[in-house]
Parts: sequence; structure tokens; C-alpha cells
Amino acid sequence: MSPSSQTTFRLTLAQLNPTVGAIEANIALAFDAWEQGRAAGAQMVALTEMFVTGYQTQDLVMKPAFAAQAERAVGELARRIAGGPALGIGGPHTREGRLYNAYYILEHGRIAATVLKHELPNDGVFDEKRIFASAPLQGPYRVGPLRIGSPICEDAWHSDVSETLGESGAQILLVPNGSPYHRGKPSVRTNLMVARVVETGLPLVYLNMVGGQDDQVFDGASFVLNPGGALAVQMPQFLPCVTHVDFTETAEGWRAKQGLMDNLPRIVEADYHAMVIGTRDYLAKCGFKKVLLGLSGGIDSALVAAIAADAIGAENVRCVMLPSRFTSQASLEDAGEVARNLGTRLDTVSISEPQEAVGAALADLFAGTQPGITEENVQSRLRGVLLMALSNKFGEMLLTTGNKSEMAVGYCTIYGDMNGGYNPLKDIYKTRVFETCRWRNDNHRDWMQGPAGVVIPPRVIDKPPSAELRENQKDQDSLPPYEVLDDILDGLIERELSVAEIVAKGHDRATVKKVEHLLYISEYKRFQSAPGTRLTKKALWLDRRYPLAMRWRDES
Repeated sequence: MSPSSQTTFRLTLAQLNPTVGAIEANIALAFDAWEQGRAAGAQMVALTEMFVTGYQTQDLVMKPAFAAQAERAVGELARRIAGGPALGIGGPHTREGRLYNAYYILEHGRIAATVLKHELPNDGVFDEKRIFASAPLQGPYRVGPLRIGSPICEDAWHSDVSETLGESGAQILLVPNGSPYHRGKPSVRTNLMVARVVETGLPLVYLNMVGGQDDQVFDGASFVLNPGGALAVQMPQFLPCVTHVDFTETAEGWRAKQGLMDNLPRIVEADYHAMVIGTRDYLAKCGFKKVLLGLSGGIDSALVAAIAADAIGAENVRCVMLPSRFTSQASLEDAGEVARNLGTRLDTVSISEPQEAVGAALADLFAGTQPGITEENVQSRLRGVLLMALSNKFGEMLLTTGNKSEMAVGYCTIYGDMNGGYNPLKDIYKTRVFETCRWRNDNHRDWMQGPAGVVIPPRVIDKPPSAELRENQKDQDSLPPYEVLDDILDGLIERELSVAEIVAKGHDRATVKKVEHLLYISEYKRFQSAPGTRLTKKALWLDRRYPLAMRWRDES
């Protein structure tokens, strides 16, 4: 085949951020991407899995009226784009009373093909077997000169789907995805897709969505592989992007030309970006434009303030200092410096008088008892009451600031510092909080709306953590040092190790048993906690579902 006679195919890839339930807005995004593809001379524009409805829909898509509206929207879009490139778009499909996860190919004013998902994920954050029916294996569809096979997301994680498509005549694989982020996910995806390329000998397009949805953040990072696993296109992580990929038919088959090549960030940056996007999109998709948070002078609230400023701009962030008689002058100074560095508003509301009033109200009933954790928790709950009052009065969502270490062992007060609508730090251990603060001080990116430079004072990072609920209190009075605690929690939660295995790593058995006990008895708190950004495969929500009332303990 001479170079002048080579057949080509331009495919526009749209890595975008749909909103669950916003069918009209999602269709508008799809149409805009289609127009970009048409202007670029593409033969096809591709969008991601379940794009019409947003993803994940959970049980919403099982509501017949919702699914029917989404299917009507697909048909209307097909008629609207009759005079241009084909469009691939994900959405629900009902057939013979069964609901499917589908990928529609729209061309010439109609739905030219409907691909149905075969493999349904049913682990981690996914419950698709609860929602969708599994479809039989299918063959490819044709767009212009090209026969395209589309394994939908999980389908591409199983060799039989891609092999069936290759054996039935597919010339390239286009994989539409709704694949949420966790640490290391891009390399997992790449390795699996390289396996599909090696098995089939076909080029592969891995197209993923971006944006936050509840606890999950879809991170894009879409890519194109040629046979042998050579990377032809790498789209950015987390950011919306539309790019065009040219395929050429050669004597050896179709090949993708080199295109956009973006660099993926290190994990500390990826985690931070995920927390920023998770916060921003949760607010926007729930209808909030402003936030507030309790700024204590400690490291966790300082990091949440930075995340909020980077997500929605410092002018939309209200920080509130709520001192008691136990609050140190250093904490007052540190909170003020954080707010000044970020450019956020800072209000101060003392809880001393409310604390005295509660103490007086309970004095008769508490007579003869010693002050302790009950009185400490009253302080936290008073702060929660005041912060929620401000949230209700001014329509600002309250962000809560507990990290994963605290959430795991219950070192947090339910109806107190756990109050709030969203928790950016819910899946990040304390030791990573320190690392993340240092990284943010040293780095600034275009996607950050907050200021550059040292926004979290070094003293905030370096001082011993304290809840300041009693004189000279330190976190280590109640907990092991965070480097010890986090390593034990990593074993218990992330790796499901036994107590004996963790002790064999060098930890004191009594300490491990104490942490295990705290982890299990705190499940009821986590059940009532705010959603937060998922960063790992063992986030304390859908990834890890334990009973609230449970008596088993590991005696190994």
C-alpha cells in the first residue's frame, strides 16, 4: 500500500465532566464536543460511559422515568447531529424489560448501533450487578472505513470480550470508561490495556471521564496504544480535554499517529488534585458556591482551607476560629496566618460563654463526677452547633476536617467536629497530611485558584498535633505516634493483615490490639460521617463495609 493511497480515520476523544441527573446539560456538553470534532474533520467523536446520565447513578437509573428520559435524549441528539461525524455516547438502554449499560453509536440521524456491557463490576465502589443486566458478547460496529469494537469499561478488564471482538473483525478497540481514581490507578489501567493490545494485536483507545461524584473522582488520564503497547496519546489527568487522534491503515493494520502527550503527576500531587476536584464538584453539583470551616490553628484545618481556596477561590471561603480557655495564643496566631496567606475571611467566635452555660445547665446532674472526655466533647459539639448555625444562615456548606487516621480510630466527636457536608481529608492518613502540606507550599499549578507560595506556615506543620480540649493536651496522649498508628492502620485496613502479621513487622501487640479495638468500635461514627474524597482502594465508605454492631476480634 503506497503512502498516497493510505486510508485514514480521525477520531475525536472527549474527556469531559458530566453531572449525574443533569441530562440536558450533559447532552449540551456532548453536542459541543461533537461540533469540535466536526470542525476538525473527524469521522467520529467519542464520549465516555453513561455520559448522558452522568456516572455513577446508583439506583437513580433504575427509576423508569429517569432511564426513559435519558434514552429519549439520545434519540433526539442522534437526529440533531445528522449532518456530521458519528458520535459514541454512553447511557442506559432498556430492552425486553431489562436495563443495560449501553454505548450508543449515533450516525446519519439515527442510532446506528447499540453496544451493551457484558462484564458488570461488583466490588469496591461498584454494584452494577444490582442495577444492570449482563448482555451477551457482541461484535464490532462500522464507522466509515473502520470496524470498531467497544468493550465498555469493565469489559476491557476481561480478555474474552476483547478477543471476541478481534475474532469477529474489529480493527481497533475503543473503550469508553467511568473509572474512578485511586493511588496507582493509571499504571493498573495501562498494564491491563497493554495486555489487551498484546492479546488482540489491535490498537486500543482508553477513554475515561473526569470530575467528582460523591466520594469518587474520575481522573481521565485517557490514552491510546498501538500494537505492541507503544503509547501514541496520553491525555492529562483530572482535567477536561478534547483531542483528535488520526489512525492510518497500513499493511500491518490500523495504527494511531503520535498525538498529545501529557505528563502524569506524582501521587502526592494526584491526591491533592483529587481532593480539590472532589470538593469543587461536590459543591457545584449540590448547588453550593461558598464554604466555611473551623480553622483551629492545626494542620488538618489548614490543609482543608488550602484545598477549599484552590477549589473555589479564597473569596468564597470563610474560616472561623472558635477559641476556648484551652486555646493557645500560638493557635490563634497560626490560624490568622493561614487565613492571611490564603486570602480567606476569618471570623472569631468564642465558645467560652456557651461552654460555661452548658456546664451550669448540667451541674446538678454531673455533681460528684470528675471532668473528663464528656466535658471535652461538649466543646467540640458547641463548635459544631455554631458552625452549622453559620452554614444555615449564610448558605455556606460546612467542610469537616478529620483525616483518615482520626476517622479510623474514632478520634473525633460525632455531632461536633464531624459536623459538615463534605470532608476532603477523609481518605488521607495523618502522615500524608504532613507531606501534602509541604508539597502545596512548594508547588502551584494552573488549576489552583488559591495563591502560590507558603500558604501553610511551617510552625503549623511542625508543632505536635493537639485538639486543645484540655490543658497541655497532645494527640499522642491518647494515640500512638502517627507514624506508628498509620502503619498499623495500613495493615488492618489497606492490606487486611492479621494482628499477628502486624506484630511480626515489629509493632507492640498491645498497641495493635488497642488500635484494632478503636477501629471496630468507631464504625457507627463513620456510618454517620460526611462523604469525602476517595484516594485509596480502602476508603472508609463503599470500599469497606463493616457491621456497626460486631463482637469479633482477631486473637492471632
